[in-house]
Amino acid sequence: MAERIEQRLEDRIPELEQLERVGLFTRREIRAVLRKASALEYKIQRRALRKEDFINYIQYEVNLLELIKKRRARTGYSFKKDEIEYSILHRVHSLFNRATGKWKDDVQLWLSHVAFCKQWNAKHQLSKVFSTMLAIHSNKPALWIMAAKWEMETRLSSESARHLFLRALRFHPECPKLYQEYFRMELMHAEKQRKEKKEFEQAKMDLGEFNYSEEILNGEMARIVYRDASQKIKGVEFQLAVLSIAKLFDFTQDLQKEILESLQARYADDPLTWDFLARRELELGSLQPTEHPTKQRKVSQVAQTEERCCAVFDEAVRAVPTEDMWKCYITFCLERYNRKTNSEELKQKRLERTLSVFSKAHESSLLSEALYKQWLQLLLDSNLCEKAVEVAEAAAKKFSQSVETWQMRLQVLIQLKRDDVTQCFEEAIKHLKSKGTLPLWTLWVEWSEGTNSKEDTETLYQRSLHATTPAESVTMKEMYLDWTYRNCGYKKVKKLFTSLCENRPFSLDFFRKMIQIEKEQESCKMLHLREYYERALREFGSTNTDLWLDYIKEELSHPQGKPENCGSIHWRAMKMLQGDLVEDFVSKYTLLQTGHL
Repeated sequence: MAERIEQRLEDRIPELEQLERVGLFTRREIRAVLRKASALEYKIQRRALRKEDFINYIQYEVNLLELIKKRRARTGYSFKKDEIEYSILHRVHSLFNRATGKWKDDVQLWLSHVAFCKQWNAKHQLSKVFSTMLAIHSNKPALWIMAAKWEMETRLSSESARHLFLRALRFHPECPKLYQEYFRMELMHAEKQRKEKKEFEQAKMDLGEFNYSEEILNGEMARIVYRDASQKIKGVEFQLAVLSIAKLFDFTQDLQKEILESLQARYADDPLTWDFLARRELELGSLQPTEHPTKQRKVSQVAQTEERCCAVFDEAVRAVPTEDMWKCYITFCLERYNRKTNSEELKQKRLERTLSVFSKAHESSLLSEALYKQWLQLLLDSNLCEKAVEVAEAAAKKFSQSVETWQMRLQVLIQLKRDDVTQCFEEAIKHLKSKGTLPLWTLWVEWSEGTNSKEDTETLYQRSLHATTPAESVTMKEMYLDWTYRNCGYKKVKKLFTSLCENRPFSLDFFRKMIQIEKEQESCKMLHLREYYERALREFGSTNTDLWLDYIKEELSHPQGKPENCGSIHWRAMKMLQGDLVEDFVSKYTLLQTGHL
């Protein structure tokens, strides 16, 4: 092994001598490079190879190349690149080849080699990298697309790109993304040939030796790709994606027409088809030429265009009366309403249209829960309070088992300060089972704190502990404890704590809250703190190291504390804690003893 490493280091000597001779590096820097290279070489020649060692070696060589590049720019010396940079580049490629040969499945390693080749313009090497990578990772369409795009855009070889796409489609015959990019490539090739032909014609050159097929110039190859793809790939999304690509090229009107006709014929019952057709009216409206348009004229044109869109949507909801179709219609209306405009007339028209569509969808019983929420927010923003209450009630009736819908209705009533809030809470709890009702109970008690008497609020807290599931009651206990301390004082909260401790489960924050309350008292008693810590440790002593440490700190720092108890607390912690927590506790306890915690 040593002989091989010495040979590799000797191979570096010519390039290092050149670096010193031309003044890019000093003798001291050359020695430092040799020492570092020797250390890196030994790491990659071991029996147990590590990927990190190869990455570090490659990164060092890349950094060396960047440094040489900067030194050349500073000194203005641009010769001897064959003896210096090319030697290093060859070594980096060799390292990458060894690494990817050893860890073939690491795609990121392959991509790093690709990025390096692109950065240093190593086209010939990159072609080899792509070839080897695709032979191993033929199951990843994104890599095929990357290779084909490089062939098309960098090497300007549409033939090689086409060959790669065809190979890829043999492995992935139903991959939409591959077909989309292949379709785009054929259109780019056609556009390139059209530009070439135009330049030749402008230069009045004889085109006899150049054969420009009219079919290819008109995008016939892309049409073949589209027809083949549409037979294998079903769905509106693919058709729309291909159509959006075709729109980027100004010679594809016939192709766009064919895709559009296919879309309407095959997917007439899909909401996305109608959504596209309606929104297409906006594009067509923006293309209409106008001479000297005034502000009022522009507003009028926008309003007319939106009316045409809505006419298509109206036809759509009649032809495809589904929840998704109404969602597309409402989403469009909301998007237009949220667009900024200086015309109050247009904004008001958009609002009326949006609210009308919401109402129609509601009447058809095809409005989703999420859209009810958006409708309510729009009504509240527009100060249509009575209508908001009516809509909230309708939503709660339709989705009577949804906690979120009831919560939404209650928030509306609370915001508008209605008198029937308590009645609505009772109705909600009646319809819903106990599981998942925590958001309603927290909302109820928070509202009661600011509205009802202390007695009513306390009764509500006690009721919530029995009405919620044991897991959810934990949160209510914390809130109850906090509210009692704020409104009824220390003595009452201490009694409540003792009472609540009779029924599990608890949370750690529940005990920490009581400990904090005790600390806030002028006559903070260590006896009480010990009681609270002991109760908490019975529940969480096996899973929480910080609780033990806080207990020890309390004994050390409290005026009534007993430092001699710390030893027994430490012993108990070592017995109760589980797994790796013991080691974690020992580390933190050591830091505490040395004054670093």
